Amino acid sequence: MKPLLYILLSLMLIVLPSCREEDVIFIPEEVEITTPQFTSVQGFYLLNEGNMGSNKASLDYYNFRTGRYTRNIFGFANPNVPKEMGDVGNDMGIYGSKLYAVINCSNKIDVLDKMTVKKIGQINIPNCRFIKFYGGYAYVTSYAGPVVITPDYKQRGYVAKIDTATLQVVDTCLVGFQPDELDIVNGKIYVANSGGYMVPNYENTISVIDIDTFTEESRIEIAINLQCCKADQHGNLWISSRGDYYENQSRLYVYDTRHQRLLKTFDNNVSSMWLDGDSLYVIGVQFSYVTMNNQVSYALINTATLEQVSDCFITDGTEKDISMPYSVAVNPITKEIYLCDAKDYVSPGRLFCYSPQGVKQWEVRTGDIPAHFAFLGDNINEK
Repeated sequence: MKPLLYILLSLMLIVLPSCREEDVIFIPEEVEITTPQFTSVQGFYLLNEGNMGSNKASLDYYNFRTGRYTRNIFGFANPNVPKEMGDVGNDMGIYGSKLYAVINCSNKIDVLDKMTVKKIGQINIPNCRFIKFYGGYAYVTSYAGPVVITPDYKQRGYVAKIDTATLQVVDTCLVGFQPDELDIVNGKIYVANSGGYMVPNYENTISVIDIDTFTEESRIEIAINLQCCKADQHGNLWISSRGDYYENQSRLYVYDTRHQRLLKTFDNNVSSMWLDGDSLYVIGVQFSYVTMNNQVSYALINTATLEQVSDCFITDGTEKDISMPYSVAVNPITKEIYLCDAKDYVSPGRLFCYSPQGVKQWEVRTGDIPAHFAFLGDNINEK
């Protein structure tokens, strides 16, 4: 157990002298939750989205080598940054010595030192969404236009190419409407176009960008309202559709990039997924305006055999303790499973840790809407 001094400090509030004026800043709250683990993975960052319009994106860190979880580390490391991280943390990744946090409605990417979390720079991109790295560049999807729901939305989205040495946008490539996640396979960037602002006129394509010429060379029709796009080690893309929340349900699609054909469709609800080797962990929370209910699932799929291994990767029945499963991640070394609970979207969430066998190990409070992971360590896949 931690000494009483640590517990008291974690509960204190202070006002730091800074350009935040009247903002109240929390001291990072540190709690000891496990015994130390010594592997090539030092820890992970967890980006909490914060509800849209609340300006409450925040950053937590779990240190494997001390067994301690610390909340709200960005504000403490950067006391002179106005309004801290901003509005809606949408994605995050580590590349080289830098940690990149994509802050959607604040129209920026915060670039941080990956060890100290001190802000190095900022890249301004409107309505930025997801980030991927390749060959010294960061590639970021952008909705390009404002947050407006209309079937007549006119502004196509784009992918920005950022030089990670200078932190400058060096090129852009137009894609479909409201592009979300992207991945890179054999010199091609694949972008999931959602058309999410254009209800009911959703997009239904993947944009294919040649990475050398940085031009869109083709579109692939998959399904409406695409979201996730992850490449496995076999040359296949795993692509999710949100559906339309009425008759068209969320589904998961497998596309073979080598032979340019759709291999399989899974009738799984998909809201978040994480690929670890040949194991794809899929969280599904499907809301229906017909039934006015959520359908929740925790599927595990083998990407080598294209077969579903389990209907629920949580094996001890503790999924009943999770109010709103929001995202999932897997430790690349220990294979422990981390699952985020967004609760009611406006109050602190919870992070659950499970053994590789799906048995709950511990849980801890997070910031609002915990969502995006970046593992810190040497010689690991950090994004």
